[in-house]
Amino acid sequence: MSRAGLDKDPRDVARMFDAVAQRYDLTNTLLSGGQDKLWRIATRRALAPTAGERVLDLAAGTGVSTVELAKDGAWCLAADFSLGMLRNGLHRNVPMAAADALHLPFADASFDAVTISFGLRNLVDTVAGLAEMARVTKPGGRMVICEFSTPTWAPFATVYNNYLMRALPAIATKVSSNPEAYVYLAESIRAWPDQAGLAAKLAEAGWSDVAWRNLTGGIVALHRARKA
Repeated sequence: MSRAGLDKDPRDVARMFDAVAQRYDLTNTLLSGGQDKLWRIATRRALAPTAGERVLDLAAGTGVSTVELAKDGAWCLAADFSLGMLRNGLHRNVPMAAADALHLPFADASFDAVTISFGLRNLVDTVAGLAEMARVTKPGGRMVICEFSTPTWAPFATVYNNYLMRALPAIATKVSSNPEAYVYLAESIRAWPDQAGLAAKLAEAGWSDVAWRNLTGGIVALHRARKA
C-alpha cells in the first residue's frame, strides 16, 4: 500500500496517486454519491471558458475534469505530476502534460484561465502553488478552485466528519486499488483551511477579486479570483 503523509512530500504524493489511478474516477463517484459530476459542471460554469481561450486544468488526474471544461470550445490542457494518472486518461480526447504545480513548465501569461480541482490540498506549499498559477495566467485572467471545504451547518458537519473518518476508508477498502490513500484523503480534508482561510491564501499569492460559493452544504467550495 502507498499513501502520503500530511507533510505532503511530492514524491510520496505522486506515488500514492500512481497507485490509485486505475480505479480513481470510479472510486470518487462512489464515495461522493455521484456528486463529483455535479461539482465538475459547477466548476466549468464558474470558470466560463469560451472558444479560442487556453485553459490550464491543473492536477487534472485522468482528464475527466478537462473533458468537462472543454465542452464550451476552449482549448483545455490536462496537467498532473502523477504519470500513472495521465496514462490512465490517455483514452480521453484532451491534450495532456506532466507538470509540477510548484514549477510549471509553461511561459508567463500562457493561459486565459486556470483551474484546479481537489488538487491544491496536496501541494506542499499552497501559496507558492497559487503564485505559480498566477504567473502562467494572463493579466485579467481567471482562476477557479474546486476543493473540499467546511460544512456550514454544525450538525451536518458532525455527520460529515464521521463519514470521512469511518465510512470513507471502509468503502475505499472495497472499491479502491489503494485504500490507504483514502485515509490520507480524509486526514488532509480535516486539516485543510475553511473557505475564508483559503480566500486569504489566494490574496496572499497575489490574486484579486476573491470570492467563493459553497456546494453541497460546504462539503466543497468553489473559489474564484482574477489576476490583476
